[in-house]
Amino acid sequence: MKISYKWLNQLISLPESPEEVGKLLTATGLEVESIEKKESIPGGLEGVVIGEVLTCEKHPEADKLSLTTVDAGQAAPLNIVCGAPNVRAGQKVVVALVGATLYPTSGEPFTIKKAKIRGAASEGMICAEDEIGLGTSHAGIMILNTDLPNGTPAVQYFGLEADYQIEIGLTPNRADAASHLGVARDLKAVLQRPVQWPSVDAFKIDNRNVPISVVVETPEGAPRYTGLTIDGLTVTESPDWLKQQLRAIGLNPINNVVDITNYVCHELGQPLHAFDADQITGSQVIVKTVPEGTTFVTLDGVERKLSANDLMICNASEPMCIAGVFGGQQSGVTAQTKRIFLESAYFDPAWIRRTSQYHGLKTDASFRFERGTDPNIPVFALKRAALLIQEIAGGTISSNIIDLYPNPVSDRSVAMRYRNIDRLIGISIDRAEIARILESLDIRVSDVTDEGFTAIVPPYRVDVEREADVIEEILRIYGLDNVPLSAYLASDFLSESPETDPDQLQERASQLLAANGFYETLTNSLTRPGYHEALRAALPNADVQLLNPLSEELSVMRQTLLFSGLETLVYNLNRRQKDLKIFEFGKIYSRNGERFFEQPRLGIWMTGRLQSESWLNSNARSNQGALNYHDLAGVVQRILTAFRVKNTDSQPADPAIFQYGLTLLFNKKPLVSLGLVKASLTKLVDLKNTPVFYADFDWQYLVRLYNGKVAFEEVSRFPEVRRDLSLVLDTTVTYAQISRLAHQTERKLLRDLNVFDVYEGENLEKGKKSYSVSFILQDTSQTLNDNVIDKTMNRLMSAFERELGAIIRK
Repeated sequence: MKISYKWLNQLISLPESPEEVGKLLTATGLEVESIEKKESIPGGLEGVVIGEVLTCEKHPEADKLSLTTVDAGQAAPLNIVCGAPNVRAGQKVVVALVGATLYPTSGEPFTIKKAKIRGAASEGMICAEDEIGLGTSHAGIMILNTDLPNGTPAVQYFGLEADYQIEIGLTPNRADAASHLGVARDLKAVLQRPVQWPSVDAFKIDNRNVPISVVVETPEGAPRYTGLTIDGLTVTESPDWLKQQLRAIGLNPINNVVDITNYVCHELGQPLHAFDADQITGSQVIVKTVPEGTTFVTLDGVERKLSANDLMICNASEPMCIAGVFGGQQSGVTAQTKRIFLESAYFDPAWIRRTSQYHGLKTDASFRFERGTDPNIPVFALKRAALLIQEIAGGTISSNIIDLYPNPVSDRSVAMRYRNIDRLIGISIDRAEIARILESLDIRVSDVTDEGFTAIVPPYRVDVEREADVIEEILRIYGLDNVPLSAYLASDFLSESPETDPDQLQERASQLLAANGFYETLTNSLTRPGYHEALRAALPNADVQLLNPLSEELSVMRQTLLFSGLETLVYNLNRRQKDLKIFEFGKIYSRNGERFFEQPRLGIWMTGRLQSESWLNSNARSNQGALNYHDLAGVVQRILTAFRVKNTDSQPADPAIFQYGLTLLFNKKPLVSLGLVKASLTKLVDLKNTPVFYADFDWQYLVRLYNGKVAFEEVSRFPEVRRDLSLVLDTTVTYAQISRLAHQTERKLLRDLNVFDVYEGENLEKGKKSYSVSFILQDTSQTLNDNVIDKTMNRLMSAFERELGAIIRK
């Protein structure tokens, strides 16, 4: 996030240098990554001053030249030869001193030197506006009307002092600081100086000639929606001061109306949007969702297909804007616009985040809305923008302020205890200082007792929800450097086992797969964007696109290993290699806004037959020898066993990728997905009528789960006992549910269980299946007798009947 030092000074007095301000902000948690000087024009008019022509005579050897003496604030007047026809004694002029480098509007820069012109000495230059880059006129020198003393830097007269761009690495939790006002608030708390909010006292409604009605059909997406109309404005280029402010933070000016909405967004942190009021069909604005697949052309000219979950700003007949994200081409402000509807709203962050991610659109508005804006500022921002538009573009405010806010967002109350503040900070801070810090951050302190108080947190501080959050606010303003370190502070760590080496684990997994007949592959991380479009619903983030791709087929970084392996299979199948088992350790890449992600994965692919043709294996010559899901599942289980991962849960695999399959989870987090790849995806790589089984491991998670400890126990001297049950269950019940329930019911004696037969057919009612399950029981301290075995099996049967609705064939 970029902040202008000059702009910041309009909100809070800062005699400190930009570098000092940067240190203060970093100390409060707004880490300053860089400070860059920004000049309004090239060269910043360095060495150019205000001067006064004392004398002016014609050059004796050149009719078009004049000999002048100029007071430029130096020790003595300067002799300057001037060729301008309008130079006269007594004029205030712009003088470039010897050594100044000028950057003209056209042509190359040049440096002023002492010279002799037709025999006369010249010690500077009296400048025209094009010679110093302020305009295009070269009709004569610039004549100034000013009382500024001679020698005053010209940048001061023209208001072109250099600015400083402060770049802050804004963390996602600090949505409140995503503006100049937000940064000024932190400086207010640290420096104990007031923040000067811009005045909106001059706001008034001129008439009601352009009424626009607003209906919010989706209040959960737009808890607050405000707006007004402005009539009779003129859309043109912005004034210099506005363009300079926007350029100072890296924005390109567009036109005066759009520039003002951007200005207020970066000033107050409240995004706004201006609609051409003449394009609002039916004079009605409707906030709602539209049917899935509705096409919509955004301001960048791209036609997009909308999701049914996208919040849209519509008129009576069609969408006009993707709420909080991007405007539409038809309703945007143009040079022909004469009246506008100005929107200022509070949108639910989850709605905007979902839409922004779905369309891969990241804008200044979505950046703020998806993190959480201030629900109490839309009307103030609306008035601020309206007044600026009137000042710059003219027009009259021609409607009442519409403010739909049915359920106001209330402040949060957080119970605070002094003992916890002291404990977490490490020292006891004066109670009055704690109150001062919080009040300076707009966090009110109430119900104060000897034990604690209640902190009343305004809703714009979306990150302050718990006691620990409030304590963090106290600490960052009090100053981490002000907390002394104890002389006895120390830490130690006793490692129970050597650190896990991911490379060694990768080698172990490679050897296991190679021992089971797999070949390792290594493929390109670049791939075709068309692959991702076929899987867009299953991909959580946007593509990482190359700025200079060699071809369309290699223009994005892969988000999945799937297609890399499928292309390898096609290459081999085209060369009559039909029975294939391959694996790859590779990385996948994605992007969310300005954040990029790289994640290691393990992919396994199988197609063809489990065993090649052989006179010893007659099944290999028929379809009976074809690979199936369980062959892949067995390989996956061997890898999990090698990494000592047990007790996984399961859920159906993503139907966008798999025709059928499972996702195995550990601690509710996906670990591996496996199954039969959908035929529609294999066709994308010209792999037709060829079943492919695929497993996708989260390799980083699997490495983290690896437990290097090996536990041993003595082989029991007492025999195992097997008992079988036939369970008739609903088809929705999985083996994982049976196994989990069995182990929960009998923790001591149950050693293992296994399904040895599954039946679905004519003899069972629709929606039912029969599982034949074997149970292995064993007691390590004694031989099991029939009485104990029967009681154990009865408990298991009761649990199956009660929890799973099983019918047990006894």
